[in-house]
Amino acid sequence: MTLTKENKAELISKYGKSEGDTGSTEVQVALLTERINDLTGHLREHGKDHHSRRGLLMMVG
Repeated sequence: MTLTKENKAELISKYGKSEGDTGSTEVQVALLTERINDLTGHLREHGKDHHSRRGLLMMVG
């Protein structure tokens, strides 16, 4: 469910301009999109998880 170190490093290397580039817009959007997709999948399985739903709404809105 969460974004692991390996997944995060893979996204940074894929969308970043250099090795440690975590601040560029492309990387930030990719990381946020991955977190949103993970939470969306979680909420499909656990519809009554209101804390996660609030976290998702805070990220999106």
